[in-house]
Amino acid sequence: MINIDHLLNRIKIVVINPKEAWAKIKDELISSKELVVDYMLPLVLIPTIASFIGYGLIGSNTFFRATSISWGLNQAILAFAGAFLGVFISAWCIHKLAPSFGTQTSMNKTLKLVVYAYTPSWLAGVFYLVPTLGVLGLVASIYSLYILYTGFGVMTGVSEDKKTSYFVVSLIVIIGVSLILSLILGAILVSIGLTF
Repeated sequence: MINIDHLLNRIKIVVINPKEAWAKIKDELISSKELVVDYMLPLVLIPTIASFIGYGLIGSNTFFRATSISWGLNQAILAFAGAFLGVFISAWCIHKLAPSFGTQTSMNKTLKLVVYAYTPSWLAGVFYLVPTLGVLGLVASIYSLYILYTGFGVMTGVSEDKKTSYFVVSLIVIIGVSLILSLILGAILVSIGLTF
């Protein structure tokens, strides 16, 4: 069962003081299942539900989008599936790249790194309630990158001289994975009729 107090305290420390958060998270014994169910899932539901409401019920009068339940469902599925697939693929890539940068890290640690780093992005998912405000999520995404960078050395054990190059290569892979994933998921959803 989700401990709401622990969840809120963890969100607060990750967002407000990421360096202190990483020091606590590094050696914390938490299974990948607990991390995903107790921390990630509640946060991923924010952009998922907000996307459905924003794009499916409230709508946007920018460009040529009209409100439709199928478009809201499309955006909600993209938010939910994209988050889960993106996190696991990103963590796997960081894990597999580790030996190339002279370090070893467990999949559990890279999963913790990616999940906690995404915290501001998922919180900013609330802006999807009003689709025209969705661009504000970009600011949160940039802050998520900062959190990812601050935890990179701590969670991967990479040396300071290789940290930046490891981070940049991982970031390029993550962006590439995200773009490809979005295109594939979008094509699948459109092919089954979930369009605006």
